Amino acid sequence: MAKILALDTATEACSAALLCGPDVIERFEALPRGHAGRILGMLEEVLAEAGLTVSELDAIAFCRGPGAFTGVRIACGVVQGIAYGAELPVVPLSTLAVLAQGALREHGAQRVLAAIDARMGEVYVGEYRAVDGLMTLQGDEIVAAAEALAPMAGESWLGVGTGWAVHGEALRARLGAPMAAYDALPRARDCLPLAVAALAQGQTVSAFEAVPVYLRDKVTN
Repeated sequence: MAKILALDTATEACSAALLCGPDVIERFEALPRGHAGRILGMLEEVLAEAGLTVSELDAIAFCRGPGAFTGVRIACGVVQGIAYGAELPVVPLSTLAVLAQGALREHGAQRVLAAIDARMGEVYVGEYRAVDGLMTLQGDEIVAAAEALAPMAGESWLGVGTGWAVHGEALRARLGAPMAAYDALPRARDCLPLAVAALAQGQTVSAFEAVPVYLRDKVTN
């Protein structure tokens, strides 16, 4: 099995995870700030626990956004440095997709509306469905006010992400009621199944192509 290192600093969460054979080694913390100082230590810790060096990895994955502008830039900078130095392929992943993958892992959710608070009265949102154990985007990820979103029709679904804590009332009024809604944060461990599939399909980029995806240009933090 591929050896993949993953990291996320796109939201209030800061996490690193390593896939090494059947095992996943993870570090996770919810931090109001200080991601830049903590993430490198987390990466060193998971590699040391597995007894691996960066040169032994097959790829590095990360949440490329949407999320906090500063946090997304931190992740990109760290990934670019590691991938360039070790000549590793990079798997950029949507923060919303990683949130949805976490909902599948923790709750068995088959249909998810992932929502991250985007500040300025808006949310980053994406609808995902489980296909062969991987959360797959339906339509487009967007940033918008809750009132501008299209209602969720069809079978039952689950809400996940900080957008539900901040904008839950407006989201329910517009979208309809989910089976449940969880104020979850993304975890690097949920990058790993998505990254394994992407690597197998050759869906990687070079270090220089590991760039942020903001969904909008206005800086919110």
